[in-house]
Amino acid sequence: MSSTTTTASKERLRVWLKLLKTARHIEKELRERFRTELDSTLPRFDVMSALDRAPEGLKMHELSSALRVSNGNVTGIVDRLVANGLAERRAVPGDRRAQMVLLTPFGVDTFAEHARVHELWVDELLSDLPPSDAEQLVNLLDLTITKDHPAGGCRSARGTSQDRDRSNRRTA
Repeated sequence: MSSTTTTASKERLRVWLKLLKTARHIEKELRERFRTELDSTLPRFDVMSALDRAPEGLKMHELSSALRVSNGNVTGIVDRLVANGLAERRAVPGDRRAQMVLLTPFGVDTFAEHARVHELWVDELLSDLPPSDAEQLVNLLDLTITKDHPAGGCRSARGTSQDRDRSNRRTA
């Protein structure tokens, strides 16, 4: 391995560690604000967000899959949303075992308010990052993360010049 490759590898490792540290810092702050200011949780917000994007509802396994968590993790959150009148369960015609989960009108209104506040918090937490730098950061991260990867994750290889050209066209 050449020293240039080693240097590049070390820099990419630094980027990864900085991304983790930054994400953990922001997530910790958001969790605390959800708890203290909205009497809610970040996982509850995530579930409501997924349900808001699917007004017709989601089966429990679809909800778990959308959030990339186990059914068990989602069940408790959904139980609490139902108990608080924010969501409801409906039977799936033709499938006695399956249930659809969807937001109630109260849940839709509550989520809209939480989403508005969440956006303000994120904007505040990232306020030192000028909009042009935020856009550039998104574009740089798009070089690493690809939507056409089966898991929506990172490339297993470096990517081709065609991949980079496609990415550049998307951001142009």
